[in-house]
Formats: sequence, structure tokens, C-alpha cells
Amino acid sequence: MKDNILLEVKNLKKYFYLRSGFFFQRSSGIVKAVDGINFYIRKGETFGLVGESGCGKSTTARVILRLIAPTGGEAMYNNTDLFKLNRTQMFKTRREIQIIFQDPYASLSPRMTIGDIISEPLEIHKIDDKKRRIEKVKNLLEVVGLNPEHINRYPHEFSGGQRQRVGVARALALTPKLLLCDEPVSALDVSVQAQILNLLSGLQKEFNLTYLFIAHDLSVVKHVSDRVGVMYLGKLVEVAKSSDLYKKPLHPYTMGLLSAIPIPDPKLERKRKRIVLEGDVPSPIDPPSGCRFHPRCPNAKDICSNKEPELKNYSGDKDEHLAACFFAGKPI
Repeated sequence: MKDNILLEVKNLKKYFYLRSGFFFQRSSGIVKAVDGINFYIRKGETFGLVGESGCGKSTTARVILRLIAPTGGEAMYNNTDLFKLNRTQMFKTRREIQIIFQDPYASLSPRMTIGDIISEPLEIHKIDDKKRRIEKVKNLLEVVGLNPEHINRYPHEFSGGQRQRVGVARALALTPKLLLCDEPVSALDVSVQAQILNLLSGLQKEFNLTYLFIAHDLSVVKHVSDRVGVMYLGKLVEVAKSSDLYKKPLHPYTMGLLSAIPIPDPKLERKRKRIVLEGDVPSPIDPPSGCRFHPRCPNAKDICSNKEPELKNYSGDKDEHLAACFFAGKPI
């Protein structure tokens, strides 16, 4: 049931208009990066958003936070549409919604100490005096597993995992309620990924945080998410509880993604059937008609190329299992 919802995204769209010619005056196409998606996140839960590179996951997070302007739709945060807030109202609301970026090397200024990086949000929002800000920064460094004595060091003096911890500390500085995690471990070594995931899990319990967790690795999302949404070419094709999605995927694209996850047992790995999706992801400038996955789908029929499937509930109970497929659940 849709209760206790913190964020609800309704018919979210983000189109990028391509320009060409002299002074870029001629329109030459539209990239439909996000094309009418719907999902919600309950307070205290983690909603995983997965899909191949270029499907619109990161764009979704940036539009919700209004780092880029939406083309259409709504983002209801605590029953308030973020897209209708003026600049002053959005400035105040951003204290409650923060983002952790993908690349810890690009998201931290090399000219600032980590103390300045973490305290910057506090300065911008005029929270506390300088002495109290320094104490809070040291406390945040301890919370994320770093030495408070390193407050005057620069980002280049830290490893990738340590830099991402700095990014997490910066996101926590304003005590937010919702964290948008934009592939926070994809740029890190596998050995470090588990440490950051465990850190995020512990922080969620300690500070009662709500996560939108974006990733392209379904095995990562499995361990952190309560519910998962699967995106393909700007559309949500399946949404379900994490356990339901991994046990019984309904959409053929989800089945293909799950079959690519290696099993840490050589005997089982050799025996299982791999699903190989033929072809490449179509261009978002000229997406296929009907179901956008039909050119690569082994189950595709005529209806798939002529009509776009709706995201329908295929679960008989209150825990929704949504899929956008005319032949949902059919094995491939």
C-alpha cells in the first residue's frame, strides 16, 4: 500500500533538444532521456534504480533535485511538488535532499581541504559559527570512518574509497532526510565497494535516512534495496520488492540482466542457462515504436511493435509487482 511516502515521482520527463546549424538555430532532434516514469519511496526505505548506461537513471536524480530543469511531470516531496517551488523555497528544501555523486575524483574540488568541502554546505545555509562548524566536520569525519585530524588535508591525499567517504560526510552535513545516491560505488575497487555499502547501510539506521540508490549492477542493488525499479531507454519496465524481483522477474529485460550476474560456484555457473540479449540499445533520439525493448526481445510479437505496454500490477496482494510487458512472466 502507498502509505508513509516521502517522495513520489509522477510522469517525470526530461527531454534534451539537439541544435545544429549556424549559431545552433535549427532543431535537429530530441533526446528523451527520461520519458514519463512513475515511482514512490517510503520513509526509511531504499529504492534501487537500475539499468544500462544511458537509460536515464542519473538524469532522474538530477531532475528531482532540480540540478537540471524537468520537461514535465511532478516530484512530490512530503506532498509538495519540488518543480513548483521558487528559488528561495527550493534552497531551503535542499537541506533535506542531498546527493552523493558517482565519481569521488571529480566531485571534490582539488583546491579545497576536506574540512572546507564538508563545511561548505553549512556556510552556504548559514548554520553555526566557524568554531562549531569545525567541530561538526570533525564529528562527521568520525561518523564516516575517517580520522578527524586529517581535516586540513586535500582530496589528492586520499584513496578513492576515502574520497567517497568525504562525499558522504558532505551530504550528511545538513542532516538530510533523503539521499540520492548516484552510483556511489561504481567508480571504486570491488574490495572497497562493500565498505561503502556497509557504511551507507549503517548511516541509514543511525540517521533514519531514505535512499534513492542508483546503480547498473543488480548484484549491488540486491543487498541494499527494499524495492527495485528497472529502467530501459528512459522508461521503467519493472518495479517490485527486491526479493520478488530476484526470485521471479516478469520483464524479459530484467531476466536478461539477472542472468548476467555471476554465481560464485563454478558448478552452478556452468550448468545455468545464460540469456544473451541480441543487438544494441537503440538511440534515445529515435526510440522504437511500441515497446522500446521489442527489437531485442525474444518474446516479441506484432503487438509489441505497434502498442506501448502499460506498467501494470501483476501481484495479487498489496505488495505491487509492476511490469510493462504484454507477455509478463513468460520465460525466454
